[in-house]
Amino acid sequence: MVSSYTLSSSTSTIVCVLIFCGVVAIYCNKPECKPATDVCNVSPSLKREIANYSTIVKEIIRISTEQEGKFKGKVWNDLAFFVDKFGNRIAGTKNLENAIDYMLDLLHSYNLDNVHGENVSTPHWVRGNESCVLVSPRVQNLAITGLGYSVGTNGTHLEADVLVVQSFTELQNRADEAKGKIVVIAEDWLGSYGKTVVYRSRAAVEVARVGGLAALIRSVTPFSIYSPHTGMMSYSGNVTKIPAAALTVEDAQMLLRMSKRGDPLRISLYMEAQTLANTTSRNTVAELQGTTHPEKVVVVSGHLDSWDVG
Repeated sequence: MVSSYTLSSSTSTIVCVLIFCGVVAIYCNKPECKPATDVCNVSPSLKREIANYSTIVKEIIRISTEQEGKFKGKVWNDLAFFVDKFGNRIAGTKNLENAIDYMLDLLHSYNLDNVHGENVSTPHWVRGNESCVLVSPRVQNLAITGLGYSVGTNGTHLEADVLVVQSFTELQNRADEAKGKIVVIAEDWLGSYGKTVVYRSRAAVEVARVGGLAALIRSVTPFSIYSPHTGMMSYSGNVTKIPAAALTVEDAQMLLRMSKRGDPLRISLYMEAQTLANTTSRNTVAELQGTTHPEKVVVVSGHLDSWDVG
């Protein structure tokens, strides 16, 4: 969804745009952000241009997040109001459409230019009920959250022996052991979200390629309070679609420890997830025309939607 989250006036919209630019500028100057990566693949000249605004951006951030003054608590209160009022906002739901209506009205009230919604066809994924149980060597419920756009288990409880690995490389090296099993990928946190998230996006495909029945990954986060994290995953056209879900960090580490001790693991997985026919939603658009170079356009995009467990 393309939108500008505003504070109190059209000037405040500039705050959010420049904050975004500042974050990009700061991140793009980090050593791990190189043009070869898909995280920040921009030219050196563009990075320098963005970085030139860092002083202004930092001052705007300071003012807009200050503990005293005009904006005291406003960003937090506006965000809290939004999420409290609309709750989760996954594509295909009334919650999202109500949130879009609210944002369009808000942007109009700030007198921004060309405020409108643009219809867009979006997938309509429904989670349904889901559960995961360790059935051997002892019984324990495992908290999971299905990954976005995963298939389900076809109305049955999928029970199988388990292979635990820590990387795609290990999975390939142990491919003969994966066939007919539920594969748990207990990957380490690799120091950044961008590096680690490949296990979420590619797990189902990589496990299916070696004959696995389902993929369970460690949630993509360095810390946990027994909270599984969802997010986008993908399939490949020529590879069987298998269910994919995230475990908590705690349970992934427990299964890894048990596996290393030689305990025979067996899991029962149940997921009702399905993708229904596409639905029509809207992109939320607003413009703030500049004065020095009104013919130039800077696009700032973000999400109004959220996952269903948000």
